[in-house]
Amino acid sequence: MICSPATATRKLTCRYVLPTYDRFKLEILRGSGCRLWTETGRELLDFGAGIAVCSLGHAHPRVTEAVTKQAGQLVHASNLYYTRPQAELACRLVDIVGAEGKVFFCNSGSEANEGLIKLSRKFGNSSGNRYEIITFLGSFHGRTLANISATGQDRVKEGFSPLVSGFVHVPYGDLESTSAAIQPQTAAILVEPVQGEGGIHIPSKTFLQGLRALCDKHNLLLLFDEVQCGIGRTGKWCGWKSVGCDSVLPDGVSWAKGIANGFPLGAFWVSACTKGKMGPLCDLLGPGSHGSTYGGNPVSCVAALTVLRVIEEEQLLKNALELGALFCKKLRNISCPTITDIRALGLMVGVETKLEVPSNDQRTPAVRLADDLIREGLLAIPAGRQVLRFLPPLNVRQCEIEEAVEKLIQALSGQKACVSFS
Repeated sequence: MICSPATATRKLTCRYVLPTYDRFKLEILRGSGCRLWTETGRELLDFGAGIAVCSLGHAHPRVTEAVTKQAGQLVHASNLYYTRPQAELACRLVDIVGAEGKVFFCNSGSEANEGLIKLSRKFGNSSGNRYEIITFLGSFHGRTLANISATGQDRVKEGFSPLVSGFVHVPYGDLESTSAAIQPQTAAILVEPVQGEGGIHIPSKTFLQGLRALCDKHNLLLLFDEVQCGIGRTGKWCGWKSVGCDSVLPDGVSWAKGIANGFPLGAFWVSACTKGKMGPLCDLLGPGSHGSTYGGNPVSCVAALTVLRVIEEEQLLKNALELGALFCKKLRNISCPTITDIRALGLMVGVETKLEVPSNDQRTPAVRLADDLIREGLLAIPAGRQVLRFLPPLNVRQCEIEEAVEKLIQALSGQKACVSFS
């Protein structure tokens, strides 16, 4: 999409902001709940939620109240000192995992995964000359140099060689290939329990169980990237538990996106288990080994604590399960030859399309369908070339699910596709 100076906001952005994003032609002014409004006053139903970020929708009153109060008290003191919101949030996240451990706070998913990568290197160097991390094709772990090296998608790596060494990619869901990739220098396995950017791919529970068994057998760390699938998105606090792996306990977990409803916050948890002759794994990154100036600041932590309370008090995990199932059912009732698959877990929903794009149109099928949906007043997020993600807030209502399905039907009908709904 080529940016045109149609509005002052777009013109200023194009002139002064690096063109690292292929932006849709919308100038967003404000939001409320599941709705956004543009500068021209147009209303949109937002089923992207800032790419799975706004777990409670836009401008949630309890989050607004909590951060306003905290901002009037203390915004930043640095991690040279103790602050109560950070301590309380760390305690709550350890409780969510359900096992003893400790938490590091940062500002984004990329930083959280960078921390897990450093943890695995520290672990590998402490237990021999081990540095390699096995990751998976189709994965996405962030935009830092280490994270694009870890990512199993070539498109994010173009133009950035030489990449960071020490990453091996194997097919997602393939235990045999994973086992074969383990070498004396292997230190860890990093995996998304549900692949988000790769197109909403959900593994079998035996895959995650098998990864745990491989890590135990070879003394490796099992690291879960829950940046997109965590914090209730799949209908449980932890994405891997939604896959049916409640008994599987990783050695590290990363979060961001939906944790603070749009306030910059990332985190990673490290288990208190002891590996070999080392002490607790969660004490391996000691003073001076890692840091973040803004990480865990009081305002973001208060926002996160409020998000977690609202999800729990308003039973939004149950809502994500029930309305995610309803949404998936209604999508599967759409009969349209351009929809080839629907993959869903809670409110993490992917629609795969083979929508035809004219040869003179540089958009992918997913982007073209996203553009068609914008014309109908619905926002969704492309994932790769063929998949469109629907990631509504966890407090989405049934009437909004029905409205989104109707807008999708209208967008498909506008492509002159044969569409019916049962």
